[in-house]
Parts: sequence; structure tokens; C-alpha cells
Amino acid sequence: MPKLFSDPQAIVEDIIRDVGTNLVVGLPLGLGKANHVVNALYARAVADRSIRLTFFSALTLEKPRPSNLLERRFISPVIDRLFGGYPDLAYANALRAGELPPNVQVIEFFFLAGRWLHVPFAQQHYISANYTHAASYLLARGLNVVTQLVAKRVVDGVSRYSLSCNTDTTLDVLRARAEGRASFKLIGQVNSELPYMPGAGDLAADEFSAVLESPETEFPLFAPPAEPVSDTKYAIGLHAAGLVRDGGTLQIGIGQVGDALAQGLILRHRDGAQFAETVKRLAPAAAPFETTPFEKGLYGVSEMLFEAFIGLIDAGIIKREVDGALLHGAFFLGPRSFYRALRDMSAEEIARIQMMPVSFTNELYGDEEGKRRARIDARFVNSVMMATLMGAAVSDGLENGQVVSGVGGQYNFVAQAFALSGARSVLTLESTRQAGSKSQSNIRWSYGHETIPRHLRDIIVTEYGVADLRGNSDAEVIAAMLQVADSRFQDELARQAKAAGKLPANYEIPKAARENFPERITEALRPARQAGVLPSFPFGSDFTDVEQRLIPALQFLQEAQRAPQRLPALIWRGWRQRLQAADTECLTRLGLDKPSTWQERLYRALVIAALAHTQDA
Repeated sequence: MPKLFSDPQAIVEDIIRDVGTNLVVGLPLGLGKANHVVNALYARAVADRSIRLTFFSALTLEKPRPSNLLERRFISPVIDRLFGGYPDLAYANALRAGELPPNVQVIEFFFLAGRWLHVPFAQQHYISANYTHAASYLLARGLNVVTQLVAKRVVDGVSRYSLSCNTDTTLDVLRARAEGRASFKLIGQVNSELPYMPGAGDLAADEFSAVLESPETEFPLFAPPAEPVSDTKYAIGLHAAGLVRDGGTLQIGIGQVGDALAQGLILRHRDGAQFAETVKRLAPAAAPFETTPFEKGLYGVSEMLFEAFIGLIDAGIIKREVDGALLHGAFFLGPRSFYRALRDMSAEEIARIQMMPVSFTNELYGDEEGKRRARIDARFVNSVMMATLMGAAVSDGLENGQVVSGVGGQYNFVAQAFALSGARSVLTLESTRQAGSKSQSNIRWSYGHETIPRHLRDIIVTEYGVADLRGNSDAEVIAAMLQVADSRFQDELARQAKAAGKLPANYEIPKAARENFPERITEALRPARQAGVLPSFPFGSDFTDVEQRLIPALQFLQEAQRAPQRLPALIWRGWRQRLQAADTECLTRLGLDKPSTWQERLYRALVIAALAHTQDA
């Protein structure tokens, strides 16, 4: 049985007595970090430099950090409401401030997207790894402690603990321990908000060396609110929804495109005619796509579970069982409503969602025959930052070596798509991005870094359509990519391809693909948006109604600030604009209803103009 503690410092002293002063500590990716134990370990190492402490982790979660007056006034109440009691990870604060002591190392294989750019220590101690390889790298470094947030249940007077949100690498290293390939102490911290997930991660108490449980160490789970789904992401999601076969298998990666895809599948299931009409409006020359409802249903297998999967189960789309489960996952993260939905499920409902090791979800090894039978017509849908005209994808970093996020499981799922009969890898990207006041194409002729090489090119989806690349020649691939690129950049991209001798000199982009402009996407989605079938928050929101109205206005202002020459006209419009009652509520929420400084007066005018603009749109 584990030793029971109520004090984080006491459990740390016990760890040091058992393990010694050279601590190699595995922290789960994302939600499952035992923050109080982690912070106590860090504090102990700071106080005693004879202790060598290494944290091996991924996806360190941090509260949002507002950067200007409007951001502070909008997000600070949201932070207090949603993250107020969440204890910051002390090592992350020190790392960001450049104050990590020399006897402490923090090594990560996946970053919260963009948050650790230009932080030298973090960039230098990043390990590029497939998700499925992380456990072996951790064991090779001498893992001797694993700390994890757990859920607790007492059955017939006997305590059991669930790994809940993070079975991913923990189950893999536990298997290594059981096979005699590893020796480490498993330390749990009980959190009553964590859903108790049955299955492989439901552990007997004697798997743990020690457990921390106390009212003083309870804290609200990290719960990032859902973000609104933009027109661009809805267009991508709808195109991707037309690629999913009834009776098949679905994996969805991190990002808003997942919400858009799930809502697209729900629209297709409930109203195939409207779904087909909307996709045709987006891409009149689109190749035939799936429009039928899901009579057989889908089976879900995805490293990450999030709220959209619950929506797909509730809609009767994910309903094809495999070994008694509708859905197999390896970790989860989401808003409060997602955690609450899992906690409130009946025993029968929760048993159909099985948390597994990442080696199960992301690989075919181990019961390969059974996995092949289960993963029929699989669609592995993941987002990328950029793609080249010849089909390589850039997902995790920049050509100067800076890491944006990580490879995660993306390569694993691309490889599965080629290994499984009938499977496809679907990589999604927005065709453009803002760089200062200018738009830039995310489809490039070439780029000095790639995550998925061009020999694994399969399907690329942008807001403008689907480029089916598998098995095609370079010239055919380039032509397909040009047709899903933004028309503002097509000519230059084609010129580069022709100059390199990779595209015939007489090639012309089809007329149907020459209208790839953002305005056309907005117009194509307008009927479905007005009909309410493509809501900004398809699976609910933790934002209030006033905040939901403010979000698009503040996003518009953020874009406008990249082109400062636009601001005077917006300020003038704001001064002249007649206020509506709803506008006054928004201004009050930002503390701009009674401005007292010139800065506040200018911000007030900008917000009024932005509200008017988004209302007109």
C-alpha cells in the first residue's frame, strides 16, 4: 500500500529518502501534472543545490498572459473565473524569467504552441520526439520518479486510483517496470475534480509508492475555454467532413479545426442536403465527397480526447464499438464543461470511453491484427502550419531551428495512414497568415524545415478545398496545391515551380480556382451561419454572452493594429458611431463606459468601431 501524505514537503522528503538526491522525474503531458508535488520538488532543489533535479515533460500549461490594456481588461476576469485557483508551476515561471538554478533541468518534447519561442533554455533543452518514443527516451535517462494527478475511488473499503487524463506515457513506463526494464517510484496527487476513468488506467493502490491527498492541495483543473470557430476553420472542417466514410475510424488532432470538423460531421449527419450545398458553395468544382448520414457510425481512436468527441457521441455519429469501446484515447484536455460531462456520465457511458497508453492509440504494434480489423477506413486529421507545393508539411518548428510546438503524434498517424488499408492522412492548414500588415501564403515553394516529408504526402485541406496528393507525380501535386492556395499568391508560386522545371511552362491554373479569396469563403458560409448550423461555439462556451460579442471585435482590432495606418479611421468611426445598448454592456465589461484618460478614450472609440464592423459583417 502507498504511504499517505497531506503535506507536499513531507512527500518530497520521503521521495529523497527512497531515491536519493539525483532525481529524474517524469511529468505527464498537459493536465496530469501533480502541481503541488512538482512545486515542492522544485523548491527543495532550489534550497539545496546538492540535489540534481531533472523534469522530463511536455505541454507545460500556463495561464494566459495579457499584453496590453484591452487584453488585460478582457482576459483578467476570465483568468480569475477559470484559472483563479490553479497553482502556477514554479519551474515554468523560473524558466521564463531565466532564473532556473544550475542544478535543475527542464526537458520537454512538446511545447504549448508558440509559448516558448525565443526562450533560450527551453529551446536548447527541447527533445524532438514522436509521442510514442518519449517513454523510451525517459527510461534511457534513468527515470526514477513519476508524479501524476489522479482520481480516487473507494470500492468495498479499498482505495483505487485512476490515471484519468494521462494514461499516455505513464502506462507505457509502468509496463516497462512490470517487465523489469525500469525501476521508479509512482507518486500520486488526488484531485476530486478529475474524472475517474475506468480501464487500463484504473490502478490498484499498491502501484503507487506514495499519494498526496488533502483539502489544502485540491485545485481546479486547468480548463482552457473553447475559442470561436472562424469562417476559415469552418471551411476547412467542412471539406474534411466530406472525406470521412460511414463505418470508418476517426482521429482528430489539437486545434479549432477539430471543433469545425466535428460540427461539419454533425451537419452532414442531420441534414446531408444542407451540408452538400454548403460545401459546393465553398468549392463549386469539388470532386465527389461523402454526404450520407452515419448509419453504421464511426469508431474513435485519438491520442487526444476533447469536447467535440463527446458531441459526436451525443449526435449518434461515434457509435461503432471496438472491444466494448466507442472511443480510445491517451490524454485529454478541455473546458470545464468537458470535465463535468465525463464526471456526470453513468458507469455504462464512461465505460465506452477507454483511456489507453499512447503506444496503443498511435501505433499498430501490439495486437496488430486486432488494430487492423478495428481501424477500418481510418481518417487521421491533423493541423499543420505550412506546406510546400510538393506536399511536405511544416507543423512543429521554423527554419531557423526555433520550436513552436512539437511533432507529437502527427508522424505516428501519417505512418498509420499508409500502413492501414483504406486509411488516409488529412493534413489541414489555413492558406494564409498575417505577418505584420501583410498577408503571407502558408503554401510555400520550399521551406527550410519540415515535419512530414513529401514522400508521405497524402491529403492536404485548406479553406479552398481538398488536394489529393497520394501517388501523384510532382507536377500533379504542385497543380493540386496551387488550386487550394489563396489566389493572391498563386501566380508567384506557379512561377517558382516553373522556374525550377517542376511544372510545365504552359500550365494554367483552372478558372474555378482563381477565386480563392477570403471574402468568397465568408459569403459561401453566410447562409449556414445565418441558419445557426455553424455556430461560433458549436459545443458551448465558458465566455458570457457579452464576452462572446466582444471576442470578434477584439480579434478585428488585433488585426487592425498590424496595420497602424488603419487606426485613425477606426477612431474617427468610433467617435461618430451611435451606441446600441449591447455596445454599452461591452464597454462596461472593459471598463470603458466612463473613460477617464485619453488612452481610455481612444480605446473606447476603437472598440465601438470594431463592434460596429463585426456587427455589419
